[in-house]
Amino acid sequence: MPDMSDPLPLLSLEEKVRLLTGAAPFVLHPLPVAGLRPLVMSDGPAGVRGGEGETAASFPSPTALAATWDEDVAARLGEVFAQEARRHGVDVVLAPVVNMQRTPVGGRHFECYSEDPLLTARTGAALIRAMQASGVGACVKHFAANDSETLRTEYVAVVGERAMREVYLAPFEAAVEAGVWAVMAAYNGLDDGEETATATEHRRLLTGLLKEEWGFDGVVVSDWLAARSTVPTALAGLDLVMPGPGGPWEDALVAAVRDGSVPEALIDDKARRILRLAERVGARGEAAPGVPVTGVRDFLRELAARSTVVLKDDRRALPVGGVRSIALIGPNAVDAFTQGGGSAHVRPDLTVTPLDGLRAAFPDATITVHRGCDARPHPPRLDLKGRSTDPESGEPGLRLDLLDDDGRRVSSAVHATGDGWWYVPDGVTAARLTARVTLGEPGEHHLELGTVGAHTVHIGGIEAGGATAIAGPEVLLDSSVNAPPGTGLTVTGPATVDVIAELQIVDAVAYGRFARAELRHRPPGPTDDEEIAAAATAARDADLAVVIVGTNDQVESEGWDRATLDLPGRQDDLVRAVLAADPGAVIAVNAGAPVLLPWLAEAATALWTWFPGQECGHALADVLTGRTEPAGRLPWTLPARPEDVPVPNAIPDGGRVHYPEGVHIGHRGWLRAGREPALPFGHGLGWTDWDYTDLTIDDGEELTAAVTVRNTGPRAGRETVQLYLEAGGGPERPVRWLAGYTTVEAAPGETATATVPIAPRALQIWDAGSRAWTTPPGRYRLRAGRSVTDLRLDGHLTRH
Repeated sequence: MPDMSDPLPLLSLEEKVRLLTGAAPFVLHPLPVAGLRPLVMSDGPAGVRGGEGETAASFPSPTALAATWDEDVAARLGEVFAQEARRHGVDVVLAPVVNMQRTPVGGRHFECYSEDPLLTARTGAALIRAMQASGVGACVKHFAANDSETLRTEYVAVVGERAMREVYLAPFEAAVEAGVWAVMAAYNGLDDGEETATATEHRRLLTGLLKEEWGFDGVVVSDWLAARSTVPTALAGLDLVMPGPGGPWEDALVAAVRDGSVPEALIDDKARRILRLAERVGARGEAAPGVPVTGVRDFLRELAARSTVVLKDDRRALPVGGVRSIALIGPNAVDAFTQGGGSAHVRPDLTVTPLDGLRAAFPDATITVHRGCDARPHPPRLDLKGRSTDPESGEPGLRLDLLDDDGRRVSSAVHATGDGWWYVPDGVTAARLTARVTLGEPGEHHLELGTVGAHTVHIGGIEAGGATAIAGPEVLLDSSVNAPPGTGLTVTGPATVDVIAELQIVDAVAYGRFARAELRHRPPGPTDDEEIAAAATAARDADLAVVIVGTNDQVESEGWDRATLDLPGRQDDLVRAVLAADPGAVIAVNAGAPVLLPWLAEAATALWTWFPGQECGHALADVLTGRTEPAGRLPWTLPARPEDVPVPNAIPDGGRVHYPEGVHIGHRGWLRAGREPALPFGHGLGWTDWDYTDLTIDDGEELTAAVTVRNTGPRAGRETVQLYLEAGGGPERPVRWLAGYTTVEAAPGETATATVPIAPRALQIWDAGSRAWTTPPGRYRLRAGRSVTDLRLDGHLTRH
């Protein structure tokens, strides 16, 4: 009887190769002879999306998790990831993202953990261990140096060997040490000084480092559509091409084995890795039953509140009480940005808005809501109900005609709802959208159509614009399909206007063929000046003013980098007007990545609330009322001026992105340049005060430091004790670097001791000459404190 514990000898070459490309965008092929059912993958870093149309729990952004500086919290989130995965029938979650926050304008900054390699590595490893302990695979990404979105499928990252080892590879190495089951190869290319290739073709990276040196025994999967060749990717060490079907392997890889270009032993290794992954997640047999999801809402609520960073609290306003009236103000108070754009986005099970949360927490208070200004670059999507009809039938909605090569209708349908994304069958080469839009209010209406690819748009018989460039899968890869540029014009109402648009069909290979268009409409309304004035008046008249400003999904998203660190729209003017009316207003910043806060010195109370996920409103209320301490600490540096930022952008130059700063990333770069940010890495006030009284170093078999702190404030609280090292000489080192951290809790007047282990790697550097980790001899200064610049205690140790 055949040994089914190792079915590989039973498989033909074709069967083995079949395992190595997806059967669908997120599903692998079953193989009954090996007892293998379809293995299912899913995005993403802030929730488990599951299948088309499914809802899911929406988590706080990864930056929020890192802001807790707490591996126990990361492990608990790993367990929730596993629960959610099993709920959705998912075997492997495409998370975590452990790329570095090299530049604050990076589009996926919010998906990453930190600008610091140690904080990133420890957070990611804790989450991976917990997720996989529950039988769900983690796929750590994007390997490697995938730190910006501008031309992300084209650029080559040029990184020195030492910086690669000490900074950009360190979190991946920690993930492998944690036993991660899958690693995703990135879109970009990499020049490490010895080999220049795309990440999916980089043999030195995938085979030499990952599989041979680090001993990774899992699956190397391509980022979706990142694999573009047959033999080079196969020889480099890629194991799985996604999405499928199609792509560069399948029959072409079989032929490459037949003609000797690729050894069949290499195919055996790849197939064995797939089978090993299947064994680990229970995919060789029946799918694991869904598990009841319990306690998720409470945990996500606590995480969102705990991760909130108190930037300022000059008046000790937190927590608030005795409130009879509240003015809730700001674009993000009306339309909270609960999760980032792109592949991290899920369709949430529910969303607790800021108004929902405050109403529940302050049931007896009168709450008024004021947008204050418009912060979105694009107008809102047109509500088709009552606004739009099909000119042909008069039915509510819009008509979409699908056309063949000769312009004849293949099919036609009226759509009364939807997101403006229609999948189409073969034989359709173009689409025509027609709508009769009623603009009943007097005044100026801006009407536009957002789409990608070649198109023409006529509004009211006038050609509003168009484009001739044909779009392909890149509109998915750069996320322009999610917030497409608009073509439109301004119409004076009341009026009835016909919109006619000729649209290209986008062929996105394994993602399918689709037409993409959304009608947008900005109706007449008050000016920003009028909205700002009304908000200031409301703040003056209320017992409590809460202003929520920030970014939005048209500004901060996968697919593009931001052009500026400014808050969009006139939000800075809004905050200043409110503070002039009520200096005690609480300002909450709802953003994933740094933005400039030119009014910070004027604010008495300022919070950073990240993308808080589905429990947004409850978490905000918990912070305000004192139910949960906002104990977050900044995992990155908050700039005061754009010109001070060490790496202001990562725009390719001649197709290459150079990393001249070397190991001096983030706060290390700020220290080296001697520039003062608005707030430093590690900053966060919580709601009590702490004295640092003693530092003891145990430099025995394992290096540890014991830091004694005392809660001198009025409330029980949680302190994040941070340790930094400085070198007294020797090779080039950062001015100061994070060496360890932990959290402690104490009641008012109580003393606590934080015992912080310091790993040997904290003292080491990568020596490119010997290709080894070494500890430079000399005297090291160990400093303990509340941030990278708020340092309270010193100690010393020596290495010979």
